[in-house]
Amino acid sequence: MPARTPVSTRIRILQISLIVVVSLGSFAALTLPIGLRPVTQALEVGDVAQITLQSPRDIEYVSEVRTEEARKAAESAVQPIYSQPDAAIARQQITRLNTAAQSITSVRDNSEISLEQKRTSLIALSDVRLNAETIDYLLAISASRWETVRVEALRVLEQVMRRAIYEDKVEFAQAGVSSFVSLTLNEQQFALVIELVDAFIVPNSFYSEELTIAAGASARDAVKPIVRTYKTGETIVPAGEIITPADFEAFQQLGMIRPGQRWEDMVGAIALIVISAVLVPLYFFRQRRSSVVNDPRSILVIALIFLVFLIGARLFTNRTLAPYGYPLQAAGLLITTLFGLEAGLVIVIPLCLLAAYGLPNTLDLAPYYLLSSLIGLLALGPARRFLGFLRAGLAISLSGFVALIAFRLPFFPPDWLGIVQFIGIVIFSGFAAASVALVLQYLLAQSLGLTTALQLLDISRPDFPLLKFFLRNAPGTYQHSLQVANLAEQAAEKIGADPLLTRVGAQFHDIGKALNPIFFIENQIPGNVNAHHDLVPEVSAATIIRHVTDGVQLAKKYRLPHRLHDFILEHHGTLITRYQYNQAMEAAGGDVTKVDIEKFRYPGPSPKSRETALLMLADATEARARAERPDSDEDLRALVRSVIDTVQKFNQLDDTLLTLRDLNLIIESFAVTLRGTYHPRIQYPSASLPYKDLTIPAARKEE
Repeated sequence: MPARTPVSTRIRILQISLIVVVSLGSFAALTLPIGLRPVTQALEVGDVAQITLQSPRDIEYVSEVRTEEARKAAESAVQPIYSQPDAAIARQQITRLNTAAQSITSVRDNSEISLEQKRTSLIALSDVRLNAETIDYLLAISASRWETVRVEALRVLEQVMRRAIYEDKVEFAQAGVSSFVSLTLNEQQFALVIELVDAFIVPNSFYSEELTIAAGASARDAVKPIVRTYKTGETIVPAGEIITPADFEAFQQLGMIRPGQRWEDMVGAIALIVISAVLVPLYFFRQRRSSVVNDPRSILVIALIFLVFLIGARLFTNRTLAPYGYPLQAAGLLITTLFGLEAGLVIVIPLCLLAAYGLPNTLDLAPYYLLSSLIGLLALGPARRFLGFLRAGLAISLSGFVALIAFRLPFFPPDWLGIVQFIGIVIFSGFAAASVALVLQYLLAQSLGLTTALQLLDISRPDFPLLKFFLRNAPGTYQHSLQVANLAEQAAEKIGADPLLTRVGAQFHDIGKALNPIFFIENQIPGNVNAHHDLVPEVSAATIIRHVTDGVQLAKKYRLPHRLHDFILEHHGTLITRYQYNQAMEAAGGDVTKVDIEKFRYPGPSPKSRETALLMLADATEARARAERPDSDEDLRALVRSVIDTVQKFNQLDDTLLTLRDLNLIIESFAVTLRGTYHPRIQYPSASLPYKDLTIPAARKEE
């Protein structure tokens, strides 16, 4: 088995650097405001919502804020509680009125004092203040009328004092005295009763703080907890509205907001990133035969795709349906199309987990991303037809919908409108992912020289301009290339290499011969003079070697994928044109000092992948088999083994990661294919024999 060449220091440094850069980029995507928390995390109560904030899921919860607001409102609505009217105060005031009335009667009935002295005595009364007109009327009325007034005043005061009179409602009570006075009295008597009663109206009911507090507590207790419900997509705060405490509470319940950036969030994000940073390199380390990880351009593109799609996913976290419609699955499809299924599978796992990490809907979004991505990759197949992308889009939509049924429906039952919305967004996601992958794989292939199956199929069509040029200018070499392509493709399938890439690379490997076709024997007409006959060995060798550089120039002119350049450059590796070298040695009399071997060496490099190694082996094997025409299976195997031994002898397979098992499979595959190509033919009779002797049974028997 060829020795395993260590990965170059430059590649190793690039790999480690990309792991660090992608890890830091992922950490930023998860912890910046666009990451772990939606945009609402920067909002506080009293802020103005810059966008319409909607519920990301269905929820029903007891709103402590709204319940407390309702309880405070109920408590505030309780009127101050006063004590019951105090009958003792009423009796006291009636007694005082009665005493004052007796004093007035005694003054009226005292005949020993003058009228002026009576006025002075009435003015001097302490409990009642009578104005001059009232005093004059009081002294002028008869005793019976005065008695009527006195009795009515006592009755009215008793009626008024039976009712609660608050400290701040005395004037209100005085204003209502008139409604209690009998209408049988004349106007002067009416006014006198009111004036006497008003003087003795005092508060008889006082504010009770204890009773008021108890009533407020009862009112609070009577308010039941308020349950708040939000449906998926329901607006919590419209854009431009001020965020209230109740809105803020809804954000917290929905997991849309937490105060500040918690250290637990940071540690959790770091832990997930570390696991991802270990998973991907460890997998590729175990799969050393993968050429992707050792190609700088490939790992740079993978890192870029990973970060772009991850950051894009985190930008949609503050929406309800948008995360489910974001075509994250396109990343896996794109990587699979460009670098193979294994690369796609190992990259989408951490990508899906990171994209959904730390969000309110992580428990359903992460399985949705992961399962739909994996099933989409498997449904894509070899990505050789547009139908494959259509099939992948359909698979993503169906599997995504099933994943939501499994991980969302039991926990967040939506209404019918929500179900219809999710069906629509999942269908959009699947076909958007397929469309994005289809477009990006074409753009990346064209701009970066990457190779895709669709591109290989397109350029391998017989009407491709370069193949038409090849067939027209060098038909012999064209047929040789087709035979080599068939030989290499069959072997590629056996050892698990890329059959399509191998076949197309083999088709174009000798394209440079089309510029000087007559210098190659497969294009020369039998019987004509060999173009190399009059050339010195060095010039002849240079002409032959030149088909490699000419091939690269044609590949660039016709914009072949850069990967196919490797087949042109590596199919002879750093071997030498042995026939011309032997001619030079014969001319030099066997003196190696007189022959510069480097003039006979192909520019190389030696094969760097299993696909180009297969081409080298198939090219040499087909040429020898065409020349030697082996008769038996053992001769075929011996021929192939001899080619492999020769190539190994000159260290041409050291960088290809081919194993002994691979080489044995290649020998068997080449032998089987060559047996079908160079099987013995029957000898057909000459045209002069009678037709009746060429019986069909006889012909069948001979075959």
